[in-house]
Amino acid sequence: MSQDFLLGDETLWNPSNGAARLFCQQVELFEAELGLPSGIGPMHSDESQLDPSLFTPFVHALLTRHRHTSHAIILTLSEGFTATVLVLAERAGIALNWAELAARPQGARSDIQVGASTGMSLPPEPDAWAASLREKAAHLSRRMPR
Repeated sequence: MSQDFLLGDETLWNPSNGAARLFCQQVELFEAELGLPSGIGPMHSDESQLDPSLFTPFVHALLTRHRHTSHAIILTLSEGFTATVLVLAERAGIALNWAELAARPQGARSDIQVGASTGMSLPPEPDAWAASLREKAAHLSRRMPR
């Protein structure tokens, strides 16, 4: 059994029921965290429609949040979801300005990892951050059937 995430008539992803259920629960979590609708519609008859007018700002906000944290646990917990969303965004043809997204965060950062012996950790360098996330998304894309 499987479910479809669609953009119009195009299937962006056809995961198993278990993977789809877990992903949809994570969508709800990140909608609450970001305070934005994802544009990923509810599952009806094993299909979920993606609304690019809502999905685009959600993707940008998700990537910005990911870039602005240096908290190891938060990054680990969110990285798989972020990479999965990135695959869907690429398949949906959503343009991403990687130079802008990857730029070193300015101003106050949130969710900063502070360790007793290491002090405050910094986000990775811009090129390293973007390359790592895009590599994870490419790895997942090969395992995300359409």
